[in-house]
Amino acid sequence: MRLLKQLVPVAAVAFAGSAAVGAVQGDPLLTLLLGVATAALAVLVYARAVRWSERRAPVEVAARGAAGAVARGTLIGVAMFAAVIATIALLGGYRIDGQGSLGGAAGLLGFMAAAAVTEELLFRGILFRIVEERTGTWPALALTGVLFGLSHLFNPHADLWGAIAIAIEAGGMLAAAYAATRTLWVPIGVHFGWNFAAAGIFGTEVSGNGVTQGLLHGVTSGPALLTGGGFGPEASLSAVVAGLLLTAVFMALAYRRGTVVPLRRGVTATLAR
Repeated sequence: MRLLKQLVPVAAVAFAGSAAVGAVQGDPLLTLLLGVATAALAVLVYARAVRWSERRAPVEVAARGAAGAVARGTLIGVAMFAAVIATIALLGGYRIDGQGSLGGAAGLLGFMAAAAVTEELLFRGILFRIVEERTGTWPALALTGVLFGLSHLFNPHADLWGAIAIAIEAGGMLAAAYAATRTLWVPIGVHFGWNFAAAGIFGTEVSGNGVTQGLLHGVTSGPALLTGGGFGPEASLSAVVAGLLLTAVFMALAYRRGTVVPLRRGVTATLAR
């Protein structure tokens, strides 16, 4: 019941915000404002739902230290995507074909903020956290990673390989970031930094949603394993490798900090069979 009590209100905010942002995407300023408002409202609704259904303070979205955690996560996300796009460019799969649009990039700030916050609240704040309590960190990471990848199959230019890539490089990596830090602000920052770098800076497609205009006009060409094809660089082999490496780093940090939840007895018995 906790899942429903938390998923439903946060999903409602995400749906309403997405509809509002989608309706005004031609206006960068309104897109920016509505996106930021959706992100802020989603956090408030999540915090309220946790207090109501779990009778505790929502420490994973505590205001103290939030700005620094988001900033660190954003830097990680931007650096990760920059490394991926640099690899693709060195292999001849990406080039810059002129300047993009400052207004378009500003609108993407709001759009990506709303997407990063609502998706992290739903998949890591609710699904991963509650499933982890019942099963342990690794089963929860695997299950929610698969669900996160499958959710991207509904995007306009999505395909099965793109969904698999997202499950591996993002679903697992973002859950590992939460497991290591026990705050949602870091995975929110990583998610936002990755998405904004992809569309808002380098002008590439994000998760098969269509090419958007950022600061640069980027062009990709070549084999799908190199560039990600119509799904975007997230479906490239370099992105999958980068995501796996960062997942390993976050999980090593989680073990070092003692924040990994061991396999629960029932899950261990099931696996033993």
